[in-house]
Amino acid sequence: MLPHHEVYALRYAVTEPDRPRRENFLPGLDLHDGPMPLDYFIWVIRSPERTVVVDTGFDAEAAAARKRRLLHRPIDLLARLGVDAASVRDVILTHLHYDHAGGLHDFPAATFHLQDEEMRYATGRPMCHACLRAPFDARDVMEAVGLVHTGRVKFHDGDRELFPGISLHRVGGHTGGLQAVRVATARGPLVLASDAFHFAENRTRRAPFPLVFHVGDMLEGFLRCEELADGRDDLLIPGHDPAVTRRWPSLSQDEPDIVCLHEAPTVDE
Repeated sequence: MLPHHEVYALRYAVTEPDRPRRENFLPGLDLHDGPMPLDYFIWVIRSPERTVVVDTGFDAEAAAARKRRLLHRPIDLLARLGVDAASVRDVILTHLHYDHAGGLHDFPAATFHLQDEEMRYATGRPMCHACLRAPFDARDVMEAVGLVHTGRVKFHDGDRELFPGISLHRVGGHTGGLQAVRVATARGPLVLASDAFHFAENRTRRAPFPLVFHVGDMLEGFLRCEELADGRDDLLIPGHDPAVTRRWPSLSQDEPDIVCLHEAPTVDE
């Protein structure tokens, strides 16, 4: 029997609230315009056996450069959940964009789990194109390369069981080697989709987010994530959707930016 894990989404930053809807879908779709901001998350998977962090977020310097509003340092949110970043042994990197891999140095004891294809993508020919390299910070990519050379990156090629009840699944689309994470919980197989779909609406409308390397792979990724979650909407967690903090219960009244994904949603959207 697989262990049941607790899974938490930690919201650490946001865009301005007036970000327009049209920026979240490929051009040409029939959309009524209006505000549709992004939230930024890292995630924690926890069981009696281990704690695994998914992605590392970004810092104040990156927030200023990208015009994002930093609500919390990711490591401070982790500490409020009882997780000491300096002691974490395993960090899953869904991909190497600045908002997912901007805090590698905050985890000095960790092994980082990454898809082979993501490192090839982030250091190879696609980065000759400005629109594809824009979401990367070269410092983060170079730091990741440095971690390879100190033996602290474990590469994976496609689907892989990382630990009992935690598995990695390459879906691509958004980047060359984007991976989703499937986690066994008491209520079913939860899928941390990361940027396989930024918003639930990207997936339900089959309407890709415009920052995309391969549109076909992104569309297939919607289907793959649904399959991994046994077709249950309440087990599919988008990467940047403010609905996450509205739908799932918070850790406490004092911690509205830490939500409990292993618990059933309290709001339907």
